Amino acid sequence: MSEVRLVNLTASLAPELAAIELICFPMANPEDLLSEEDIRAYAEVFPEGYFVAMDGDRPVGMGAGIFLDFDFENPQHTIAGITGEHQCGNHDPDGDWYYGTDITVLPEYRGRGIGRMLYEARKDLVRRHGKRGIIAGGALPGFFHHKDRMSIHEYVEKVVAGELRDPTLSFQLSNGFEVRGLLENYMEDEADDGWATLIVWQVD
Repeated sequence: MSEVRLVNLTASLAPELAAIELICFPMANPEDLLSEEDIRAYAEVFPEGYFVAMDGDRPVGMGAGIFLDFDFENPQHTIAGITGEHQCGNHDPDGDWYYGTDITVLPEYRGRGIGRMLYEARKDLVRRHGKRGIIAGGALPGFFHHKDRMSIHEYVEKVVAGELRDPTLSFQLSNGFEVRGLLENYMEDEADDGWATLIVWQVD
């Protein structure tokens, strides 16, 4: 089995990365996902904040984000609203936080530690730049299997308590993130009815 390595984004990877988005978020509105055009823009704006997992010459996962300031007194936001044009237009080099816009790993590569590698790369970036931590709106793909019998709030409470497992949130919790609330209409996704968790990881 070949070793997966991380590289920073280059524009030439845009077509393959856009295809990964569609594979990894099958129930989401494609307009809310990173497109080829978005990824090319990212390569111009902040490639240092966009990590790509490579198996040889093949991209198999990615973790993208930008620096910005965040108002915890008014936390409600959408992915498009907070990140700006191409999901990177609001990048502010002086912002206090790294805002994670996307983290995905191809299904056949999951369980190999790639997601953890991507999170560690993000944490290292935050420390190097003296930022306060990482914020993201976390998808809740597992809610799809429970939404006929519980609310999103109940579902998240049970996942945080360890009574249920969500493929995304449980993994984020294991990587040191905490849930600070729920975001409504974050992005259009049938799996979680547009809900996302507001997750935060802070530098020690």
